[in-house]
Amino acid sequence: MKTLIFASNPILHLSKYSPTCKPKFPTFHTKTTKKFHYSLTTLKPQASAKGFSNTSNIKTNDVTIKKNPNNKDDDDEIPKVVMYRIIGRILFSVIVPMALGLSILHLYGELKDRQIWNAPLWIPFLTTLITFGASALGIAYGVLSTSLDAEREGSLFGLQEVEKNWVEMWKEEEAS
Repeated sequence: MKTLIFASNPILHLSKYSPTCKPKFPTFHTKTTKKFHYSLTTLKPQASAKGFSNTSNIKTNDVTIKKNPNNKDDDDEIPKVVMYRIIGRILFSVIVPMALGLSILHLYGELKDRQIWNAPLWIPFLTTLITFGASALGIAYGVLSTSLDAEREGSLFGLQEVEKNWVEMWKEEEAS
């Protein structure tokens, strides 16, 4: 093990040997005598991948995109009240299943350490799969279960909002 550690780090090699020991391998010195005299102006990037070279063989069409800030056809901004409501629902729907999964895994560990019950390996695996999967789905549920109307709070679980937002989301997807 010491050989592997010292082999990868030449600084750790001894530079002086005892008079009775002859080195059978070359010594590594940390100081180099050769100096590099490169001018900073001669160093240029040598990238020639697509997008990095100065010459381009690709013909581009001149397309101008005009952005009109007063155009009401684009998506409207989400009000801050609704944004905070979305963030709160996402945090709740992600943290609760994750905390539940971690606490159940801790419970399995305590039961095994105290030799009360040695659960089969598939039970903690299934617990992790269900709770962490529910936590991952909590992001989508947190967004879909939020009322997008700034004046209306919405229900506790947001089931009516999920139905309304789900249909609205697919209408916009099919329109585009």
